[in-house]
Amino acid sequence: MFLLIVLWLIFFAFSFGVVSLFFISMRIAAKRPWGLKIDRNYKPKISIIVPTYNEANVIRFKLENLVRVNYPKELMQIIIVDSNSEDQTVSIVREFIRQHLENNFQILTQSERKGKSAALNFALKSCDGEVIVVSDADCFWPSNILENALPFLADPTVGAVSGPKILLNSEQSWVTKSENAYLNSMNLMKLGESKVGSTLLFEGGFSAYKREVLVSFDPYNTGSDDCGTVLKLIENGYRALLVPNAVFYSAFPIAWTGKLSIKIRRASQLLQVFWVYFRLLIKGRIKSSKRTVVQGILLYVISPLMFVPLIAMTVALLLSYPYLILSFLVLFVPVLGLFVLEVIQNYFLLLVSMLMVIFNKKFVVWSKPPDRVLITEEMLRNHKLV
Repeated sequence: MFLLIVLWLIFFAFSFGVVSLFFISMRIAAKRPWGLKIDRNYKPKISIIVPTYNEANVIRFKLENLVRVNYPKELMQIIIVDSNSEDQTVSIVREFIRQHLENNFQILTQSERKGKSAALNFALKSCDGEVIVVSDADCFWPSNILENALPFLADPTVGAVSGPKILLNSEQSWVTKSENAYLNSMNLMKLGESKVGSTLLFEGGFSAYKREVLVSFDPYNTGSDDCGTVLKLIENGYRALLVPNAVFYSAFPIAWTGKLSIKIRRASQLLQVFWVYFRLLIKGRIKSSKRTVVQGILLYVISPLMFVPLIAMTVALLLSYPYLILSFLVLFVPVLGLFVLEVIQNYFLLLVSMLMVIFNKKFVVWSKPPDRVLITEEMLRNHKLV
């Protein structure tokens, strides 16, 4: 029984100790200076790509949000690429373009829906910017986002930048509150990773890539247009950064079922991304951001796997020494509270996603959660986004 307790402590350390250690170390790293060439006068020509599919409810808000961005209009190309929408998305976009001829808008349409990465690669052929910026139709930018983010791309070692997501409805339900707490922790982690090398996790709401180093979106076909694209940049020795004041806004499902569908899809993509990272690491093709790559593999692959025997041993010990284990959990869980619950939930989702990857279940196209929050004009005006 002594051996079982020792093994339980080892698996517990891998499941929760590793996460805590990395979080603390990245929190410390986040306070470091950047040590980069950050040029506030850097103003390259940019191409903004917005992929759409049945976005009639939000697309006009998105377009109004984009024309409010502080950036020289002669240096900004905006491409809407539609994947065969079945609603009025395309007609709304065309009408908006007719009303705003002073902006360099372009609309591209695909004859069939093949997924976000395919849409982005289709639009990439029409881009003439030195920097390619991507944003989802239901994500909204403060007017100064480009002024805050693009100066970091002036550094020759930086290939891409992204920003933190802020929820428009963070107080709407316990699901959005827990997601908001999770995002705050993850943004701090990603900032620390950016300071020591590169963050591996990008967001679709705002990401900007130097055209000269962008091969294509998701060249390894991981199903992730953001993290899968960053993968190639890191392999080629470039850094990918989270810029803390390049925030963007989006809404989140208010019910756990909506959160579940988003998280499982995302987790499945990340597992495929980290499998590629693992292969590249073994082949010696990861050079400049090895620390964060190893850290990511431990967090998103090894630790969830260690959680399985931990659960089995916890059940065994509860049957033999219920007071010992319950006392430990009563002392431990309240200390970290919501953090522990989020870790357990994410491990569950990652394990489910591992099974989906094993059985070759891929999410090529995205299905909107049934309880997706309706973004209103009032909500956006309250944050000065339209």
